[in-house]
Amino acid sequence: MTASPTIAYPIGDRLYLSITDRCTLACRFCPKTKGTMQVHDYDLSMDYRPTTKEIITAMGDISSYSSIVFCGYGEPTLRLKVLLEVAREIKNLGGQVRINTDGLANLVNKRNVLPEMSGLIDSLSISLNAQNEMVYNRHCDPALIGSWEAMLEFLALAPQWIPEVTATAINGLEGVDIEECRRLAEQCGVKFRQRELGLVG
Repeated sequence: MTASPTIAYPIGDRLYLSITDRCTLACRFCPKTKGTMQVHDYDLSMDYRPTTKEIITAMGDISSYSSIVFCGYGEPTLRLKVLLEVAREIKNLGGQVRINTDGLANLVNKRNVLPEMSGLIDSLSISLNAQNEMVYNRHCDPALIGSWEAMLEFLALAPQWIPEVTATAINGLEGVDIEECRRLAEQCGVKFRQRELGLVG
């Protein structure tokens, strides 16, 4: 019998949704790459990918949460259709929706998907992770050619359709210049948030 995955998990006043374990990056700092699927008290191991109905059921009553965040040990935009279906339900229920993403949705889907997110996604947190392609490739190990450029383009385009866009980078990674990352985010017209190495969730 297949075990049910942890789909919805609360941290603070936010509810996080883990909808896939797939990703086109193999970030060296990601706990999954190091062999653990643990976030706080939650095991995000996934034997199968949940359906739209399963995800909506797992959310339960969302009225007490400040936001619903698509974030797990996989890239949520790899399941774009399911993500948007669930986001539409969350908006119908009066919730706020955020996606924590690697910013490669347009590259993977071979089109600009941001217009499809408009009205359904309130905020994006995009993993910038480095100030240049060399450092990005060293830490993120992308499977797709052109990932760095595609992420930057997505970052710059996103504010046209999404009300709040934030780029993030992790303080403590070798060769990552946080202030240069901040300047790059500002050049793209988005906010910047510094994360700390080893802190998840």
